[in-house]
Amino acid sequence: MRETEHKRKMDFYEILAPKSQGKFTDQLEDLSRQLSELQSHAGQAGRRLDYVRIFLSDIQNQHQLLIESELFQNVLSTLSTTIVEQPPLNGSKIAILVKTTSRADNCIFQSIRLTEEETHGTSAYFQTVMLFEKYLRSIQEKGLDIRTHLVRTWIYVADIDINYDGIVKARNDIFRRYGLTADTHYIASTGIGGSSPVRSATVAIDFLTYPDIREEDKKYLQALDHLNPTHEYGVAFERGTRLTLPSKQIAFISGTASIDRYGNVLYLGDVEKQTVRLLDNIEALLQDGGMCMADINYFVIYLRDPSDYPVVSRYMTRRFPTQPHIIVLAKVCRPEWLIEMECTATRQ
Repeated sequence: MRETEHKRKMDFYEILAPKSQGKFTDQLEDLSRQLSELQSHAGQAGRRLDYVRIFLSDIQNQHQLLIESELFQNVLSTLSTTIVEQPPLNGSKIAILVKTTSRADNCIFQSIRLTEEETHGTSAYFQTVMLFEKYLRSIQEKGLDIRTHLVRTWIYVADIDINYDGIVKARNDIFRRYGLTADTHYIASTGIGGSSPVRSATVAIDFLTYPDIREEDKKYLQALDHLNPTHEYGVAFERGTRLTLPSKQIAFISGTASIDRYGNVLYLGDVEKQTVRLLDNIEALLQDGGMCMADINYFVIYLRDPSDYPVVSRYMTRRFPTQPHIIVLAKVCRPEWLIEMECTATRQ
């Protein structure tokens, strides 16, 4: 297992991918061995598995095999887990982002999906509304509210070039209804291409809720000399949110792309220059929260064009040799953006 400074942190993140090619079931067995080794090392260090994000290359053919596997039944199903079709661009059929921790945060992670019956014949707008309504019912039962306690969302969109506008309108309408505005705040979020197991579903959403958080524990990150406020081009999400918890500060950086302070896309057609610019934007957001790039736990990197993988992989490996990253195929919401990244950062 790679020795990095991250192991000295309370939270540790690892990207696991099969070491061998071949059948999906063989790759599952490979990952099972790796995860068992990771679990053993984590236990010796006083940490436990906490969260897993699973990236599949072909969810229609792989989802059932995954959930019936011993790996899923014995380990993954006991954790906070999300599954999405976003093909790993290293050539594997599956990859996973794993978090281990020595102290559990008091947070609730929910991966909410719709059924075939719920999605049949419905638009992206109505599917987004249904998903938020399911989430809202679940937190209202616990005495929580969306304005205070929802911290982060991940919105996965099939055919994003077609369906993104409906999601944007639905989220705007929901937030307006519950008092989230540009004058109050929105929620850190990534809206990105991705598919769920239900063929007729165009939208799937993950929600991260902190029941004990207070509004004064949050800082909404801005970098106005680098990025414009999102409401200026009609979308409702925060560029990033930093939480101050009893044991640490954690920043959730939303999906970030190559954009300037006026909302213009920079470096059209040049993926490496877009990569450099978006990382500059991330650094500026972190600095607003009193953090730096060394505090980043991991990167999830989304590419529209798989042929850009070698360029981005080389750049990230060279610039961030100790911080794990995964590069997946997932269209960004604006076609001119060749790449988007998200991350979290932690300061003890």
